[in-house]
Amino acid sequence: MKILIIEDDIATRNILRMGLENHSYIVDVAEDGAKGSYMARTNNYNLIILDNVLPKKQGSTICKDIRNHGNHVPIL
Repeated sequence: MKILIIEDDIATRNILRMGLENHSYIVDVAEDGAKGSYMARTNNYNLIILDNVLPKKQGSTICKDIRNHGNHVPIL
């Protein structure tokens, strides 16, 4: 399973990434909304963990971008 974490807080991002990788998930991370939105629209993920308050682009906008691109991946 491939997961994308879009989170600007480094401690939260690293805890999530390490915990998921310890359970054998493949994890990509993005530290801002612009990068996260691009990664979500150009790669195939089984799950996206999305913060709402991010630099460069808000989580709600990223979610709309992903859905408008025709991607129905689950988003937390």
